[in-house]
Amino acid sequence: MTTPQASLTRPDGSALRVLVVDDEAMLTDLLSMALRMEGWEVKTASSGFEALQVAREFAPDAMVLDIMMPDLDGMAVLQRLRQSGDDVPVLFLTAKDAVGDRVAGLTAGGDDYVTKPFSLEEVVARLRGLMRRSGTAHASGAEPILRVADLTLNEDSHEVTRGTSEIELTATEFELLRFLMRNQRRVVSKAQILDRVWDYDFGGRSSVVELYISYLRKKIDHGHDEALIHTVRGVGYMIKAPQ
Repeated sequence: MTTPQASLTRPDGSALRVLVVDDEAMLTDLLSMALRMEGWEVKTASSGFEALQVAREFAPDAMVLDIMMPDLDGMAVLQRLRQSGDDVPVLFLTAKDAVGDRVAGLTAGGDDYVTKPFSLEEVVARLRGLMRRSGTAHASGAEPILRVADLTLNEDSHEVTRGTSEIELTATEFELLRFLMRNQRRVVSKAQILDRVWDYDFGGRSSVVELYISYLRKKIDHGHDEALIHTVRGVGYMIKAPQ
């Protein structure tokens, strides 16, 4: 059963505000479209100095901030925001292999990060979680919970439990499990999983799907009498509750 996404607004009922900062126009356009579909108000900036100006005028509830920019990088933007007393939640965009950037960003006062390339759904989910945890967002409607039998996944907080046990997942494992749970009792192919979870990053190598399915099985099904993740030979994979 999939519980519908809760609508997020400011506590007074007005639309949440998100500032997207990246020097790639196509990327900011895509992110802006996805965030506006959530009902949020979106402004964009293509440089660090512009981001600081827009942040002062717009007073965003969250910011999506690229680390690598030509004039003032994301770290410097964050530093200036924090020095001015602005504690807006910041979601960093980082290069795929820039582990040092991620650590430095979180240490400097960033709240979360996603690596490029990423799915738009992941950015939306991370922003929802950031704004809920910071108290700037008010949820109306149902909680964003996915359930299959005694397995529960919270799309906002990224918490996963089976029964009474918490399950620690990597970002990729979480995305894979979420995709399976959103399509429970439906067989999804390796190609569909690659397209949804990895986009173009792995160049269509289906072996990575098998590897991550095995990771999930060890964390989700190991030690339980009833398995939830099933292989449909020659077709793909499916998650379903025991009969």
